[in-house]
Amino acid sequence: VQLQASGGGLAQAGGSLRLSCAASGRTVSSYGMGWFRQAPGKEREFVAAINWIGDTTNYADSVQGRFTISRENAKNTLYLQMNGLKPEDTGVYYCAASNNGAAQRSLRLYGYWGQGTLVTVSS
Repeated sequence: VQLQASGGGLAQAGGSLRLSCAASGRTVSSYGMGWFRQAPGKEREFVAAINWIGDTTNYADSVQGRFTISRENAKNTLYLQMNGLKPEDTGVYYCAASNNGAAQRSLRLYGYWGQGTLVTVSS
């Protein structure tokens, strides 16, 4: 499975961005998928996850109510809609896929990773 994240860029505080993650190589319709981020000098952290069918989601407390994860299995694509952006949301955002179909928070459970897309939020 190859994952390609896109949609990052520069946004002002309070603004919005939509990230996409296109999967190739095989269908990921049975995979749990997630978004993680890594700020400069910090460890990679969980942002959001979604189960294989898209009816169960899981969010970090810091993004709950502002970010929405979704997937379109017919297009083999994962999304992250980010609203109400804050400067502390700045970082490289990675999409990931897990053979386990659940919406999982632990990055150790994800075996496939995209290359990351940079999100910068200015105050």
